[in-house]
Amino acid sequence: MSDPVLFEQHGKTALLTLNRPSKLNALNYDLIDHLVRCLDECEAREDIRAVILTGGGDRAFSAGADIEGFAPSLRAGQETAMREFVRRGQAMTARIETYPKPVIVAVNGLAYGGGCEITEAAPLALACEEAMFSKAEIRLGFAPPFGGSQRLPRLIGRKRALRMLLTADPITARQACDFGLINDVVPKGKLLDEAFALSGKIAEFSPLAVAACLGSVTRGINVPIDEGLAIEAGYFARMVPTHDLTEGIAAFLEKRPPCFEGR
Repeated sequence: MSDPVLFEQHGKTALLTLNRPSKLNALNYDLIDHLVRCLDECEAREDIRAVILTGGGDRAFSAGADIEGFAPSLRAGQETAMREFVRRGQAMTARIETYPKPVIVAVNGLAYGGGCEITEAAPLALACEEAMFSKAEIRLGFAPPFGGSQRLPRLIGRKRALRMLLTADPITARQACDFGLINDVVPKGKLLDEAFALSGKIAEFSPLAVAACLGSVTRGINVPIDEGLAIEAGYFARMVPTHDLTEGIAAFLEKRPPCFEGR
């Protein structure tokens, strides 16, 4: 059987592809576990500075949870459902949200349910013009379990989020961009090119500074401003003794390109 997540390295960027196109890249346990393992491996590699996450085939990024696969856990009762289904899915989206390297989601089609929740968790996201986003869990009799009821309102506002959650109505890529769910809409044929251009630009900066930006925003966004400023100051303090900060300042003063080493 093919791996549920495909890995390719392009320069300093890892391309991870959800690889269940016949199932619209629906998230089953194997895919979720494999994706987390891939992220672990990419984090450990110094030669990888950014990750692009996209879907296999030309129809979907991910149509959401593979309900047929999850149904036995749900039928087994609350304890099993929480352990095998909810906690696993929440751990996946939390891993993406707190990842110390930029994760860029390239939405190449449908992003429903869990596919939308991955997009919500990622720090950056691009989508093709044909992409659609939906929170359709209510059709199945439950609320989003992988973080969607919490992240979506924070991204697009309470009333917009509740309309999506309570009606299951999809929104277009342009609406998702206008709402703040994604960064930009691009032609489908240029989606990965644009994602690689974005990752390449970020990868030229200090990986320590990139991680500090990601951590400061992610940890500080939902706390009072005083706590957020303390978080920001803490990340800056960590950078002061590093080679990359010294090099960045020296390069600026000497009017030359910096050479960041991630130390």
